Amino acid sequence: MGSAVAVRRIWVDDGVSLPVAECGPESGPCVLLVHGMGDSWRSYAPVLEHMPDDLRVVVPSLRGHGDADRPDQGYTPTGFVSDLVAVLDDLGVEQAVIGGHSSGALVAQLFAIVHPGRCLGIVLVGAPRMMRGNPDAAALDAMFATLEDPVDADFVRGFTEKLFAGTPPPEFLDMQVAETLKVPARVIRATWAGLRAFDISSELGHIGVPTLIIWGDHDHLALSSRQVQDDLLQAIPDADLHVYQGVGHSPHWERPARLAADVASFVHQVV
Repeated sequence: MGSAVAVRRIWVDDGVSLPVAECGPESGPCVLLVHGMGDSWRSYAPVLEHMPDDLRVVVPSLRGHGDADRPDQGYTPTGFVSDLVAVLDDLGVEQAVIGGHSSGALVAQLFAIVHPGRCLGIVLVGAPRMMRGNPDAAALDAMFATLEDPVDADFVRGFTEKLFAGTPPPEFLDMQVAETLKVPARVIRATWAGLRAFDISSELGHIGVPTLIIWGDHDHLALSSRQVQDDLLQAIPDADLHVYQGVGHSPHWERPARLAADVASFVHQVV
């Protein structure tokens, strides 16, 4: 369990490269994990420690995030999907299970719709409702619109702490805050604007691959409520919901071993 993690840079566009963490054998079934807005590949570091050795696990930092390049454009779900395809192409991976946390779950859904031949299944962790016209999303507009550099570290720490149901491990919390502070305010604003314009609600019925939905019952964000998970369960034809008791918005932080086992089991079922 927990193969050694290697990080390489992969060019996905002219002048744009991403750090991509990878573990497991190149010949193994591939799962690509997508982090949420403001995070980086390190968001999944606790999970990588528990992934079985037979899976190839690929975790990029999205453009503008972590140590990725920070171009002026491309901060939309469509742009992120395009970058993910470029990562898979570079690695020689034809098909993969795509997993995403929070806003990354929206990216995973879009990937399954626009690249059905390359997607074996999707995993949605703490998935939010579509943002366009969403009053719960509108409540966050002012917060993100007024962000300026340098982003306030106390604000980031307080926001991150609220994503846990319990007390976060101090070292992991420090790392997560440091990674978020790498993201320029303009990237956060642009990414949020891209999410706010995004809505594929009417297309979820076209997702033709198995879907695993993972949700913590102490996720108190209105954007990713239990009702949102139930709506996804109804809208996506072949979906299953796993509820983690006593867990907040980020099950991969609070129950990394369980999430790794659930993802591995799902990958083995669909490959």
